Amino acid sequence: MLFNPKQASFDHLDERSREIMQKTIDFFETKGKRKLKEDDHERVWYDDFLQFVKKEKIFSDLLTPTAYGKENCRWDTFRNMDFNEILGFYSLSYWYTWQVTILGLGPIWMGDNEAVKNKTARLLEEGGIFAFGLSEKTHGADLYASDMALTPMGDGQYRADGGKYYIGNGNKAALVSTFAKNSETDEYVFFVVDSQHENYECVQNVVNSQMYVSEYALQGYPITDGDILTTGSRAWDSSLNTINVGKYNLGWASIGICTHAFYEAIDHAAGRYLFKHYVTDFPHIRQLFVDAYARLCAMRMFATRAADYMRSASAEDRRYLLYNPMVKMKVTTQGEEVINLLWDVIAAKGFEKDTYFEMAARDIRALPKLEGTVHVNMALIIKFMANYFFNPGQFPEIGKVDAAVNDDFLFNQGPTRGLGQIQFHDYNIAYKSLDLPNIGVFREQIALLVELLMTAAPDKEQAKDIDFLLNLGELFTLVAYGQLLIEKAGIEKVGDDLMDQIFDFMVRDFSKFALQLYSKTSSTAKQMEICMRMIKKPVANPQRFNRIWEEQVYALKGVYRMND
Repeated sequence: MLFNPKQASFDHLDERSREIMQKTIDFFETKGKRKLKEDDHERVWYDDFLQFVKKEKIFSDLLTPTAYGKENCRWDTFRNMDFNEILGFYSLSYWYTWQVTILGLGPIWMGDNEAVKNKTARLLEEGGIFAFGLSEKTHGADLYASDMALTPMGDGQYRADGGKYYIGNGNKAALVSTFAKNSETDEYVFFVVDSQHENYECVQNVVNSQMYVSEYALQGYPITDGDILTTGSRAWDSSLNTINVGKYNLGWASIGICTHAFYEAIDHAAGRYLFKHYVTDFPHIRQLFVDAYARLCAMRMFATRAADYMRSASAEDRRYLLYNPMVKMKVTTQGEEVINLLWDVIAAKGFEKDTYFEMAARDIRALPKLEGTVHVNMALIIKFMANYFFNPGQFPEIGKVDAAVNDDFLFNQGPTRGLGQIQFHDYNIAYKSLDLPNIGVFREQIALLVELLMTAAPDKEQAKDIDFLLNLGELFTLVAYGQLLIEKAGIEKVGDDLMDQIFDFMVRDFSKFALQLYSKTSSTAKQMEICMRMIKKPVANPQRFNRIWEEQVYALKGVYRMND
C-alpha cells in the first residue's frame, strides 16, 4: 500500500515514465540523506537537482502538453502522481520548485498566446522553471484587490508596475505568469515577464529555507501584446483553474513526507528496547502505528481515486471540483495527523538533526496552508453539499483512468462560476457495495447527518457563521472521503481488514466533529440532539487489529532506509 523507492518497479507506467521515476530516485539516493540534510540546514539552493532535471528533460516531458512537445511529452496526472510522491518523499523543497513551476505554467497553457506557448515548450526543454505571480503582500490572494498595474502606452505597448509576494521560483524563473489589472479599464490581465530582466527586481526570499519564495517588483517593465496571455474573465478563470490543477499536488507531497517518516519511525521504535520491552511491544504504540498506517493508506487511496475524476472531467462532469479541494484540504490535514501520531511514538528522536523526521515534522505543516487555507477550501466544499446529498445526477461509472494521454480538459476548464449547480452520483452506490462492521456504523452516522440537514438545517444566522459551517463541512467531507475510499477499494481489491480499520478511525472522526458541532454556542436543541446520536463507537475487532499490525505495519520494519 505504501511507496518504497527501493522496491518500486513502476510497472503501471510506460518505459519513458519509468525511466523518469527511477532516475529521480537514483538522484536522491546517490545524493544521500547526510548531504540532503546538510543542504536543508544550510539552505542551499538546489541547483544540482535543477541541473539533473535539465539534463534528463524531466519537467519538459512531464509538463509540456502533447500539442507543444516532442515524443513522450504530455501532461498526464496519472504519472505526475508518482513524481509528486517521489519528490515529497525526499524533500518538500525539491517538490516545491516543481509545484510552483506547475502553477506558473497554468495560465500559459490555458491562455490564448500561441507564441508564448511555443516559447515555453522550448524553455522547458532547456531546463527552465516557472513562477505564478498572483498573491500580493498587502492583499494576499484577494484577486479583487490586486495592485499590480498594466498601463497602456499605445500601439500594443504597456508598462507594468507593482509588486508580488510569496512567489516561488521568483529568483530564477524563465517566465513569471503575472496577474494584474489594466490601469485604464480595470480589466484583469495575465502576462509573462522574465525574472532576469533589468526592470524585474527580486527583492528578497521571504522564507528562511532552501526553497526561494520571492517578493518581486516590476518597475516600468515593458510589456507588449506578445506577452499577454489572457484578459478579462479569461484571466480571472485561468487564475482559479490553475489553482484547481496545482492544489491537487499538495496532497501527494503530504503522502510522500508521511511515508518516509513512517519507515523511519517504525525502524526506530522496533529497534529500541525500554523497560525490558521493545517499544513496539507496548499496546498504545501499536495503536498509534496502526492509526497512522490506516490514515496514510486512506490518504493515498483517496488522492489516487480523485485523479480518475480529474482525468475524466468535462464541461458536463465537474465532480473533480469537490474532490480536488479535498485532496488539498483533507489529505494534507490527515498528513499532519499521521506525523503527530508517529511523533508520539518516537518522541525526542523527531528533533534530531540527522533524521528525515526533523524535516517532515516542520514541512508537513506547510501543505494545508498553501493554495488557499483549509478554511477557504472548506468554504468551497460546502457549496456542493446540498446537491451531493439531495440532488444526485446520473453519470457513467468511472474506473481507473490510467491511459498515457494528455489531460486536455485541465487546460480548458471553462468558467469558474456555477459551482452550486454541479451534481454528483449517488453516494449510496458506494456505501451499499461493501458490507463491513465499521462501514455499517458509518452509514448510520451519515443517515443522521442527512436527518440534521433535512430537519434542523442551519438557520440564517448560523449560515453566516463560518465557524459553524466549517464543522458541518467536516462531517460532509468525511462522507465524500469514505465514498471514494470504497470506490478505490473495489478497483484495487483492497482487503477487508484494512478497509474496516480505516473506517474505525472514520467513525471516531465523525464522532469528534459531531461533538464539536454540538458544542457550538449557536447550536439548537434539535441540532444538539441529533449530534449526540451521531457519536458512536467503532466496532472493535482485536483479531483484525492484530493482523493489520503484524502483516502490514510491523512487516514494514527494515524495508526502507535512505542511503547515507
